[in-house]
Amino acid sequence: MSMQKMVNTTREVKARRVPTGEAKIIPKGEFVTITQDLGGNYTITWQGNMLRIDGTDADALGRKPTVLEFAESDVEGIDEGQVWQALESVYDPEIPINLVSLGLIYKVSIDQDSASVNIDMTLTAPGCGMGPVLVGDVEYRVGMVPNVNSVNVDLVFDPAWSRDMMSEEAQLEAGVFF
Repeated sequence: MSMQKMVNTTREVKARRVPTGEAKIIPKGEFVTITQDLGGNYTITWQGNMLRIDGTDADALGRKPTVLEFAESDVEGIDEGQVWQALESVYDPEIPINLVSLGLIYKVSIDQDSASVNIDMTLTAPGCGMGPVLVGDVEYRVGMVPNVNSVNVDLVFDPAWSRDMMSEEAQLEAGVFF
C-alpha cells in the first residue's frame, strides 16, 4: 500500500533526482508528493520527477528532521570515527538497513591536508539503479562531518558484494540469516 501524501514545501530544499543523482532545488511553497520515507530519507515526486530529500532536510516537508550530532573529538582535523558515524546514518533506499551494516563501505581514507574524505563503496548489485543516489547520500552526510571540505566516493565492484558481508544484525533484520 502506498503512503502518498501531498505537502507544501516550507522552505527551499535540495533534492536529488532518482536514479541519476542530479541535484535539484525545490523552491519554498511547492506542492510535492511524498511517496516513501524509508531509512530517514524521503522519496517525493515534483513536476513529474522522482526526487530524494535527505532526512536532515525533512523540516522542508513539515516533518521532524534527522539530526546528525557528532561526539566531541580530540582529533585535530577530520575524525575518522565521525566519518563512520555519518556513514552509519545512510540507509539503503529499498532495505531500511544502513550501508555500513550492509557491508557496502569497503574503505575510508582521509587526507587531512586537503580536508577530504575518500570512500570506496559498492552496491548490492552492479546494475543497481540507485547507485548515483546512494553516492549522493554518502557525499551529503559525510560532508556534514566537522572539518570536511570535500568527499569523493568511488563505486567499486571488486570484490563483489555478497550477503555474508552484512553484519549479523543486518542479516537478521533482512531475514537472510541461516
